[in-house]
Amino acid sequence: MEREPERLRRFLVSGVIFLVIAALVFSNSVVLQLFDSLLQAFFTGTTTDFRTMLMKIVSFLGSPKMSIVYVIIIAFFLWGFKLKIPAIWAIATLISGDVVATIVKDVVKRARPSQHMAADNGYSFPSGHVFGFFLVASILFIIVIPNLKRAWVRLFWQIVLVLFILVLAISRVYLYAHYPSDVIGSMLLAYTWLQVCEWLYVWLAPIMKRWSFVANSDI
Repeated sequence: MEREPERLRRFLVSGVIFLVIAALVFSNSVVLQLFDSLLQAFFTGTTTDFRTMLMKIVSFLGSPKMSIVYVIIIAFFLWGFKLKIPAIWAIATLISGDVVATIVKDVVKRARPSQHMAADNGYSFPSGHVFGFFLVASILFIIVIPNLKRAWVRLFWQIVLVLFILVLAISRVYLYAHYPSDVIGSMLLAYTWLQVCEWLYVWLAPIMKRWSFVANSDI
């Protein structure tokens, strides 16, 4: 990661759009309710046992607990390849992000759709599933995928990650765990938080390089 003049612009754009959506959710905007109703009707209009089973599997694979497992595995391999500071950053990015998302949930306090499964408790905005996996995918995009040697392999994993995020977002709406604006808001919040974490990495990595237990780490 390097200093990027565009990082502040990305932070402001995604952050402002997120705040607008959050304000609409908080104020029970009729326009947003109509938007959510139309999209939810589109994705839940036709349900089958197979499709429901598939969406439950996707939802499980993209759950917050699985995102923690993924980032621990990623950090383990990064540490082994002398990318110790990036490994610490990966874990810190997800954990701190989960804290931010939880705070937003508790502030907005949006109830889930009435048809949601009992297992999906807590507040609805933003989606913890989509938020967490978006950060995991971003970590892979930033640190892991660029180190893959073959271009087609890099492209393959980029496509897989993007498609999985989209299907995960759809699955949360399909299962009535979230409204469409919840999953959209979670992506925007995750992207905004990612800009903060990237900036912190650029600032703190050279300082951490002086620490003895990560002194041999690449940054």
